[in-house]
Amino acid sequence: MGAIDYQSRIPNNVHLSDDRRLQRALERWQPNYLSWWQEMGPDGFQTKDIYLRTAISADRQGWAHFDYVKMPDYRWGIFLAEPDPDREIHFGDHMGKPAWQTVPGEFRNVLRRIIVTQGDTEPASVEQQRQLGNTAPSLYDLRNLFQVNVEEGRHLWAMVYLLHSYFGREGRDEAEELLARRSGDEDKPRILDAFNQPCNDWLSFFCFTMFADRDGKYQLAALAESAFDPLARTCKFMLTEEAHHLFVGDTGLERIIRRSAELAQLDPNGDARAQGGIDLPTIQRFINFWFSYCLDLFGSEVSTNAADYFGQSLKGRFGEAKRYSEHTALGQSKTFKVLKDGRLVDEDVPLRNAMNEVLRDDYIDECGNAVRRWNKAIAKLGLDFELSLPSRRFHRRQGLYADAHFDPAGNPISEAEFEANRDTWLKTESDMEFVRTLMQPCHEPGKIANWIAPPRKGINGQPFEFEYVRFA
Repeated sequence: MGAIDYQSRIPNNVHLSDDRRLQRALERWQPNYLSWWQEMGPDGFQTKDIYLRTAISADRQGWAHFDYVKMPDYRWGIFLAEPDPDREIHFGDHMGKPAWQTVPGEFRNVLRRIIVTQGDTEPASVEQQRQLGNTAPSLYDLRNLFQVNVEEGRHLWAMVYLLHSYFGREGRDEAEELLARRSGDEDKPRILDAFNQPCNDWLSFFCFTMFADRDGKYQLAALAESAFDPLARTCKFMLTEEAHHLFVGDTGLERIIRRSAELAQLDPNGDARAQGGIDLPTIQRFINFWFSYCLDLFGSEVSTNAADYFGQSLKGRFGEAKRYSEHTALGQSKTFKVLKDGRLVDEDVPLRNAMNEVLRDDYIDECGNAVRRWNKAIAKLGLDFELSLPSRRFHRRQGLYADAHFDPAGNPISEAEFEANRDTWLKTESDMEFVRTLMQPCHEPGKIANWIAPPRKGINGQPFEFEYVRFA
């Protein structure tokens, strides 16, 4: 199963040639996908040779091959992690039973909804980032953007395979709809709001890959626990690719932060903007915006859907099999801070109903570790400034805190107080205009824009000066 068949029109390791009906259906979908890619994929670079990583196997011994390829010729396909023939369901009400190889009828609709929602995020991010290549700060960053884009495209293929294989005509219709919606479109937007937000500068891109793609990691990991084995194996393989997206966001933000601190030291007034950089307070406002938007991706804090998904063994906790010793989540509770009469009070909720928040807890912890690393870089350069993550209650649009207002520390405040401080806490139009003035392309090997530090090392052992994108 680890080997991938690259002789097929659709590369795969699922023996697609053994199912001619499915193969023909996916081959009919493929031209529509390529049309979408040409229309909504990276603008202006479809004919360029890009130094990209392509999967060559799905086993643990390594699976990546690097070479120059034009993005429309990228070998998109269907890759699942290796099967475990003895795999059992290890959480929820079906614990101990053999993992499902087909979709149980009673869970058909909910599984389709889960897969469609996950699948919709993949093309959405490509659409959000369509114009970014034209302002890339270096060839290294340009290449990383395109690697993220082609892999998001392949993740779309992964979800479409499941829809076509297991959900009949309804699945095929849903697969077409995944190509019909558009990020930010007023009439037919993407399903989740964070994927309708503009991402037209590189600070936003790094925030997006840091925070939204990290949500993707946790959602995929929860689905990789699923009793529906094809979904679990699909998500396990997707996680191997998702790691690079998180690397791009984490290190990209660290490089902007480090450069901001360096430029502040060069200025008599400590003003990184005056030296052509992005100042740390502006970076903080961008972090506040994107982090709070991405917290909503986990769903409501108290959720009957989350309880059902866990109980039905459809979606587990992060690292369910390895990190937990008790896998039913019955007779347990989780405590929330709930706003009542203007005060935050503790309220206990059955643990199954709090599964979204359990996942969000792990996500916040991981994001906090990154911020601590960034702050060490700032302190090392001698600046007295610390970045922080806002409270999970700040600037929320769904869940327990959506109908109230909180400051970044999570304290309840009035709407008037929030609006009076909005421009201090969240990125402003003025911030975005300034950042956009810095977004000038730097497409020469070994050169980099002034507002971002170079990476500490290149890709696949290549130096930073390597020609990651060929313009000739």
